[in-house]
Amino acid sequence: MRVAVVGLGGVGGYLAASFVKAGIDVVGFGRGEHLREIQKSGVRIVEDNKEWQVQLDAKELREAEGVFDIVLFCVKSYDLPESYEGIKSHLREDSVVISFSNGVDNGERLRRLSGAKVLDGAVYILSHIDKPGVIRKKGKVFAAIFGGESDAAQKLASLFEKAELRYKTPEDIKKALWKKYIFISAFATLTSYYDKPIATIYKEHQDEAKKLLREIAAVAKSEGIDIDDEVQKALDTASKLPSDASTSMHLDFQSKKRTEVESLSAFIAKKQDVKTPLMKQMYESLQLKA
Repeated sequence: MRVAVVGLGGVGGYLAASFVKAGIDVVGFGRGEHLREIQKSGVRIVEDNKEWQVQLDAKELREAEGVFDIVLFCVKSYDLPESYEGIKSHLREDSVVISFSNGVDNGERLRRLSGAKVLDGAVYILSHIDKPGVIRKKGKVFAAIFGGESDAAQKLASLFEKAELRYKTPEDIKKALWKKYIFISAFATLTSYYDKPIATIYKEHQDEAKKLLREIAAVAKSEGIDIDDEVQKALDTASKLPSDASTSMHLDFQSKKRTEVESLSAFIAKKQDVKTPLMKQMYESLQLKA
């Protein structure tokens, strides 16, 4: 079974390296200095108490060859359409594709583009590119969630089982996606707005965090998904994270890179049928920083 991981950042780099370590036939697709360093020296994973390194077959997307049985898109949400275009000629109708990009509608976006078997999914992980060729993973948090057509989901599950990576296939994948989204949307917005890590936001801006979480839950409810219980759970999660842990959007703002503010903040701020005043205010401010 041939596997492609498109995007070798904090999520994709960690997954691709873990698959290689488990003996899975995987090709990683990246770009820039990070890709060149991986091609030269492999991928190094730095965790809290250990480091490890693997050699990965890594290329630019235009260099893809052959057919892939499974493709994991681990790119930023704004890069998803272009990334799919780059690999679509290497898919069959029975190929399984999934996006682990931030957001709740990536599966729907892929279905509009693809005739392959599309799963919905998300990954819980705190990781980022520490320097070219090096992925830094913080804390013990890791879980992949995915769902959709059962045979396709089982095919993907076999990868995570072989790599001994935690995964879940929830019965209601849409609700599961919103459970992740409520946390990442709120704290990506807050960390970027205040330019502070998650733990500091929890300590210094807990009331605003709770208000923002409730606005996101209200949007979910307008779409028939009840995640009111996740407001307190998200706060509890934030209270337990490493003191320097932040969000990828915050790191992108700090690095003056393109951000996912449209999928993580504007998606809530621009809802017409639900009042989201705090998210609107923060989104408008972040637009000026982008």
